[in-house]
Amino acid sequence: MKLLGIGSRIEHDELGFGVVTNVTSKHYWVSFQKSGIETIDIDDNFDVIEACEDDVDTVSFYEVEKSLRYILERYSDTSQIVPLADKFKGGKLILEPKDTDLQSKEIPIDKFWHKIVMLRDRLRVMEQKINSSKELEDQLKIDLQQYITRIYGSLTTFNVLFASKDQQFKGTGK
Repeated sequence: MKLLGIGSRIEHDELGFGVVTNVTSKHYWVSFQKSGIETIDIDDNFDVIEACEDDVDTVSFYEVEKSLRYILERYSDTSQIVPLADKFKGGKLILEPKDTDLQSKEIPIDKFWHKIVMLRDRLRVMEQKINSSKELEDQLKIDLQQYITRIYGSLTTFNVLFASKDQQFKGTGK
């Protein structure tokens, strides 16, 4: 039995029409019209409508998706999902003025968290734009990068809110 290559079209008995998007030693990943991507055994029951040869240069759907996600996170203003530490989920931030005649302000911590993550992501985008700029001189890039590092350092107070240490703000370490 010859393996089908990516792009092969099949008709599965239960799942209907689909296109092979990835091949492993035991499974086909097939994008079906009705049910989306499903993993089926290589020896599962289906009819081959059109077989494509398996090329060495083929790229799996997963690899394309991973590359696209990397490009979007690196070069756009999109935010990745950054989880808030469980102990703060559903909580609120309360700002109380020294003057007791003034009203305190309550902010849902999730809303506050979203703003911190947006700030971090926009700093990263700015950092990437500075580093990739062809118009800025190297010394100016270094100076601006040092300012950004100091900004990250000023924001380390909020690291307690991050569920994961590798997503926290990092400054100069001084």
